[in-house]
Amino acid sequence: MSEFRIHHDVNELLSLLRVHGGEGAEVYIDLLQKNRTPYVTTTVSAHSAKVKIAEFSRTPEDFLKKYDELKSKNTRHLDSLVYLLSKLTEDKETLQYLQQNAKERAELAANAATGGSTNFSIPLSTSKISLQELEDLRKQLGSVTANSSAQQPFELTRKILRDKQNKKNSGQPIPVFPSWVYERPALIGDFLIGTSLSTDTTVPIGTLPLASQESMIVEDLLYILIGVDGRYITAQPLVGRQNRAFSVDPNLDLSIKELVTRILPVAASYSAVTRFIEEKSSFEYGQVNHALAAAMRTLIKEYMILITQLEHLQRQGLLSLQKLWFYIQPTMRTLEILASLATSVDKGECMGGSTLSLLHDKTFNYTGDSQAQELCLYLTKAASVPYFEILEKWIYRGIINDPYSEFMVEEHELQKEKIQEDYNDKYWDQRYTVVQQQIPSFLQKMADKILSTGKYLNVVRECGRDVTCPVAKEVIYTLKERAYVEQIEKAYNYASKVLLDFLMEEKELVAHLRSIKHYFLMDQGDFFVHFMDLTEEELKKPVDDIITTRLEALLELALRMSTANTDPFKDDLKIDLMPHDLITQLLRVLAIETKQEKAIISADPTELTLSGLEAFSFDYIVKWPLSLIINRKALTRYQMLFRHMFYCKHVERQLCNVWISNKTAKQFSLHSAKWFAGAFTLRQRMLNFVQNIQYYMMFEVMEPTWHILEKNLKLASNIDDVLTHHTSFLDNCLKDCMLTNPELLKIFSKLMSVCVMFTNCMQRFTQSMKLDNEMDRLTLEHGTMLGPPTEEERAEETAKKKLTNKLLAEHADNLHLTSGFEATINKFDSNFSTHLLDLLDKLSVYSTNDCEHSMLNIIYR
Repeated sequence: MSEFRIHHDVNELLSLLRVHGGEGAEVYIDLLQKNRTPYVTTTVSAHSAKVKIAEFSRTPEDFLKKYDELKSKNTRHLDSLVYLLSKLTEDKETLQYLQQNAKERAELAANAATGGSTNFSIPLSTSKISLQELEDLRKQLGSVTANSSAQQPFELTRKILRDKQNKKNSGQPIPVFPSWVYERPALIGDFLIGTSLSTDTTVPIGTLPLASQESMIVEDLLYILIGVDGRYITAQPLVGRQNRAFSVDPNLDLSIKELVTRILPVAASYSAVTRFIEEKSSFEYGQVNHALAAAMRTLIKEYMILITQLEHLQRQGLLSLQKLWFYIQPTMRTLEILASLATSVDKGECMGGSTLSLLHDKTFNYTGDSQAQELCLYLTKAASVPYFEILEKWIYRGIINDPYSEFMVEEHELQKEKIQEDYNDKYWDQRYTVVQQQIPSFLQKMADKILSTGKYLNVVRECGRDVTCPVAKEVIYTLKERAYVEQIEKAYNYASKVLLDFLMEEKELVAHLRSIKHYFLMDQGDFFVHFMDLTEEELKKPVDDIITTRLEALLELALRMSTANTDPFKDDLKIDLMPHDLITQLLRVLAIETKQEKAIISADPTELTLSGLEAFSFDYIVKWPLSLIINRKALTRYQMLFRHMFYCKHVERQLCNVWISNKTAKQFSLHSAKWFAGAFTLRQRMLNFVQNIQYYMMFEVMEPTWHILEKNLKLASNIDDVLTHHTSFLDNCLKDCMLTNPELLKIFSKLMSVCVMFTNCMQRFTQSMKLDNEMDRLTLEHGTMLGPPTEEERAEETAKKKLTNKLLAEHADNLHLTSGFEATINKFDSNFSTHLLDLLDKLSVYSTNDCEHSMLNIIYR
């Protein structure tokens, strides 16, 4: 069971129990995932669990009746559920809570019913109906029910099935039988209720001698056994899906009547099987039911031959009632099994795989009865042929041809061209899905491999290459599951190898991943130096003022001027300006399915406009089928890592620019330069912090994790392993770079904000002194147009420099005293130290509690 299914089921359970508040579903999901075990319910454990619940229940008969009903419908996981309930009966605390919860919900329902109820008054009847009139009315209603309304549910069921299948296969509507097939009940071969076909005058059988009674009853029984009413034995109208009942003339001799009642179950079974064959032969019920009905029809033909032979004996006067009972006994067991199967399929509304599951279970349950098992084996083999044809096409060629929605794999209409916008692996996960109720029980263990085998071959087919498994063999039903396992394993191994070789060799998956690593994980140092130098001024603008085409041109220039020019996939790199800054994006992702989700989504957007630096990211063009691995979800993770590192690189450049400006300022002798030393020290601490963080992320997180990914990709045996390893690589990078922990992320963002505000403050101060402009204006190092400077000019320049330095130093002192600059620097220092210590404390706690020892490296630095 997937994490999403567990999450859904836990939420449903909390909703049904009306549990509100507390820790929510997350706590229970973690407990379930840590404590679940692959327990397999056996027949013995299921039986003992059923007995335990029956003993515990106040109404054991009702429980056992419901259990048998669900079992006859072939309900999935019924035994597992019964075992769970039996365990709950032993937990007194849980039982007490459930009883209290049921009482509270009953009170709420009663209050709701009381508030919305309306009183109705039933008028008293002024006349009474006689018993005779009541009996006549009952007969009329029974006749109407048998002739007209009995057909209505079947027509409604066929219409629902037809609409459902036409909706799934809109381009290929299923065929429909002409209406006269259903309007002529005489074609069905079952009893016609309410119409008398015999014109003979019926002699009261009680007035006849015993030999004549026997002769007349034998003739009647031969009619009854082929679905035609006799003169003294008639079929009763059906009520729902109950077995056919018969009425026998009460004046019949008791000895004859006893034998008749023994033979009549054969006619009831024949009636059930005939109705099943006619009903399931309609197109709407699918090919598996068609095949099952055809196999049953073959057996019914043999049964009709037997009745014909008995009729021949009867006409020769050689068939007594005892002989009839003797000849019919072997057939009785066969028809009983057929009727039982037909009733179970009807009750369970089985189609496709669910029909095969029921047949397989019945076959397995008849292990001690060789004749019954052989019969069920014959029916299951016949019914499985169309299902296995669909299975063979899927696992050998990657094609689904399932017009009646019977197969375990269901295809959904999804366009692979939209995979660039797919944030949830939708194409790979949802294009083909497993339909649980259509998995035959004998293929349950192999369902995932069957799904993957066809998916792998289908991807190769989508690329225009026709593939056919060279080890393809016909799949035939057998009670030995090993036969299926071997064939499916061979097909799976072939499909895995074909797709993996196709992606790795022909489509160069690893080379594309290396290309992405160069740009998104900042592997190409010279390229980023060129790019940031070229785009620095452009990215300082508000995001709305940035011209994307200009950035694209600068990116192209940086790619051509650096070692990235040798990358064959460099043209796939594009510019993307995001609508949110990185912190907002990450917090939104981390808040999904938590209590803070609504608050974060409904929060007002910040009034500050994003700068180009905050919104900037790379994007990458990935074509099919590589987009299965490098999908939008993976690219979004790459973008998060890139934006995080890109902003760190920007802060580092800003601090380096402050260092350059401070180098120029050091040559001035300020009277109160104490604060300047504090600013230099703080700048150096910030620079060390940012550089160490970058070193940690690049060389202690990404590079080792990348090497593990490359090693795993070489060992991968199928595309699902590749997807898992790639996702694991990105998840580990995000986690170790502190991007998956909201607390660490907020502290780190505050540290970066303090660094940026400090650099802006120092830059403003440096600009106010106008050191650069003044020094450039006074410098004569390069001489003039008249030639190099003379000694007199040099002496004059030195004197001017000293005078300027003195004036600027006095100006800086005055600026410092008037603006309280020293206090500002101290405040920056205090904030930086506080946030840094907070970050180190949190890292120490998380690395200890979550065993994330890689984060300890930041503390040691």
